[in-house]
Formats: sequence, structure tokens, C-alpha cells
Amino acid sequence: MDETTFLRLLLWGLVAYGTLAALALLVLPAPYGRHTREGFGPTMPARTAWIVMESPAVVVFTVTYALGAHATEPLPLVFATLWLVHYVHRTFVYPVVTYRPGERPTPLLVVLLGFSFNVANGYANARYLSGLCSYTAADLLRPSLYAGVLLFAFGFSVNRWADGVLRRLKAEGKGYQIPRGGLFTWISCPNYFGEIVEWIGFALATRSPAAWVFAYFTICNLAPRARTHHRWYRERFEDYPKARRALIPGLW
Repeated sequence: MDETTFLRLLLWGLVAYGTLAALALLVLPAPYGRHTREGFGPTMPARTAWIVMESPAVVVFTVTYALGAHATEPLPLVFATLWLVHYVHRTFVYPVVTYRPGERPTPLLVVLLGFSFNVANGYANARYLSGLCSYTAADLLRPSLYAGVLLFAFGFSVNRWADGVLRRLKAEGKGYQIPRGGLFTWISCPNYFGEIVEWIGFALATRSPAAWVFAYFTICNLAPRARTHHRWYRERFEDYPKARRALIPGLW
């Protein structure tokens, strides 16, 4: 089997995995963070679990990208930089500033599933960017390139901002509170909204099949969790804003 066929099968496998995960998560919320509960086997400290789970998105991606024939070309380098800006923060900065001693531990099962996905996803995206996708000067004239980069930057900014709001509320030591202001006025999970927009933008900019599969998987993973978060807020707080939606302002 040649690599192109292998990657095609891998991507279809990720599509199937994402679809099944979405269906499962609509019924059974992923057991980490505020939804952690017993019955899922051995656990790891939350901060360590997050770093281990996300690390292949940096390590596997970087090594695989560096081995590609187009690794030093301008556009692949731009796309790789976008990827690493997100994942270096997500892997090494986010867990350190977010998870404190005493946080609920994460089931090892969740860590293994996340680790495996990031190995496959990091490899596939890196291979397409520096090996299989061929970018030319004509790509610099594509509107989708600039629209995608702008969407990525917007989504990244929203995600960082929303994480900061939630982190500051946690630092107050008053337990869970209703986040307010900005996109929290209209939706319960602007952090998830931002991440989905981010990876749709990445897919538009790169035109990579792996990036589109990743965007789809991100929706499959985060949309059900946003729904679960939204229901959790409404059940926990009697004064939770009734007009606020879960993920898409004014719609859902």
C-alpha cells in the first residue's frame, strides 16, 4: 500500500471516529473537567494528562513536517507556524495556567484516546502540508487563503479570550460562576466556537484534505460538549440567561 492510499484510509477512519464520537458524546459526556466522574478506570493528574494527550500534535507534527520535500517552502512554513502557534500554547501553556493542584483527575482512557487521535491527526496534517500538497505562486492569489488565515486568527483570539475569562473566574475561588461579557452574552461556549472557527479557517487556507477532516472532527468533538456544558449551566444556575445558546449565537 502506498502512502497516499494509507493516508486516504486514515482520513476516512478519522471521519468515522469523529462521527461515532459525536453520537456517543450526545448521550455520554466525555469524563474530564467538570464532567469527570468515577467508573472509567485509572486516572492521571489533570495537568499531566493534558500535556501527554496533546503532545503528539507538537512532536509528531514537527518531526513529520520536517521530513517533507516541501518543508522549507514559504506557504507550508506559514501553515506549519499557524498549527504550532495553536498547539504549543494548547499543549504546554494552557494546562499550566489552567489546571491547579487538586483538580479532578482525568481518566487514562480519555488520555489514550486523545493521544492516539493527535498522533494520527498530527501525522496526516504534516504529511499533506510538507509532502503531498503542492503550493504555487498562484495560491497567493486565492481569496480562500486570506479568508482562511483571518478566520484562523479570529478563532484563535476568541478561544484565548474565552479561556482567559473562565480562568479568571476559577481563580476567584468561588466555585463555578456564570461567565459574562463578549460572546458569553450570546453563547455558553465561545471557547469551543473559537476553536471550530479556527480549524475551519485553517482548512480553507491550506485546502488540505487532512485539515478538512480535522475541522469536521473538531465539530464532532466540541459541539456535543458545548451542548452538555449549556445544559449543565442551565441546571446549576436558576438565573442563567434564557436567550443564551450553546454554541452558535441565536441559533443553537
